[in-house]
Amino acid sequence: VQVVESGGGLVQSGGSLRLSCAASGRSFTNSPMAWFRRAPGKEREIVAAVTWSGSRTYYADSVKGRFTISRESGKSTMALQMNSLKPEDTAVYYCNIDLVWGSWSQGHWGQGTQVTVSS
Repeated sequence: VQVVESGGGLVQSGGSLRLSCAASGRSFTNSPMAWFRRAPGKEREIVAAVTWSGSRTYYADSVKGRFTISRESGKSTMALQMNSLKPEDTAVYYCNIDLVWGSWSQGHWGQGTQVTVSS
């Protein structure tokens, strides 16, 4: 199984970035996908998640109204559109596929992509 993120970078506060993730190596039918992040000195936290069909989403309170997760139904690819970025959004962002919905555990992880927001 391969999970690959792309799209990270450096952006000024208030700016936007779009992250992408693609998973391959086996069938992921009915597998949710999610974005997590780990900021310096903090534990990894879930940012957003989307079901296999793309019809149901979850957002952490800290990103609601600013981030949008999207996924084409039945595909093992997804994106995270991040708007109105803040310095506290600085973190390594990780993609996960096939995690357990609700507990946000297990699944397959990517290597992560760095997002840095300057003030």
